[in-house]
Amino acid sequence: MPLITDPFVLEFVQRALLGGILIALLCGVVGTWVVARGMAFLGEALGHGMLPGVAVATLLGVPVLLGAGVSAALMSLGIGALERRGRLSYDTSIGMLFVAMLAAGVIVISQSGSFATDATAILFGDILAISPEDLVVLTWATGTGLAVAAAAHRSLVALAVDSRVAAVLGLRPRIAQAALVGLVTLAVVASYQAVGSLLVVGLLIAPAVAARQWTHRLPSAMAVACAFGVAAVVIGLLLSWHAGTAAGASIALIAVLLAATSWAAHAARVRMRIPREAFA
Repeated sequence: MPLITDPFVLEFVQRALLGGILIALLCGVVGTWVVARGMAFLGEALGHGMLPGVAVATLLGVPVLLGAGVSAALMSLGIGALERRGRLSYDTSIGMLFVAMLAAGVIVISQSGSFATDATAILFGDILAISPEDLVVLTWATGTGLAVAAAAHRSLVALAVDSRVAAVLGLRPRIAQAALVGLVTLAVVASYQAVGSLLVVGLLIAPAVAARQWTHRLPSAMAVACAFGVAAVVIGLLLSWHAGTAAGASIALIAVLLAATSWAAHAARVRMRIPREAFA
């Protein structure tokens, strides 16, 4: 009798599972900071801002993660430059570069006839195509991201509370902000192969949103977000295999559904608690 977990005996599914878990751990930690700082728009913009780098890398035959990383890094640097020297707000800087990078990517794709079979992977990812070499890259990215997050934890906490307090305490809020932008860039690029440029924010934000329904302590929120992310990867891969759906989209959808379910369960728990407190 076939088991629901039968797909995990296949090597390429095992690689997809391991890669997805690594991404979920990185996104769980970074996404907690993103939600705490209200930076979801940055993640969305970086997800689309990778498109020209991915397109050029595909044309040149170099690893797409390299192109995505270069493109996302340039966008992050551009956002900082516009904010400092262009006297523009943070959201305005992100919005302008977001449109420019997305337009550049579409232009590159429109001028090439070689993207007919690659467009879906660019937009929605191809987690089932993760190779052993990709796992090495993901392991490095996750390890680096977690190490940076741990080293900058105190500065990031102060930044999340109040940047002026961070400055008074000598914690250099600009450096902390740059570190956070770097972490978001790393998480978005690392997640690209799993869920693509359109769905990357789902894996970055949804598990953190789900975790915030149950705890407001940052370390425990990170742990719970990682658990929700891993659950989304496992359930999404199983759904994809048995229902014949796109793996990346399935993972992103499950992540959002887990966040919605978590919110509904928390709201129900609060409603059940109110009558007891009212008669106390």
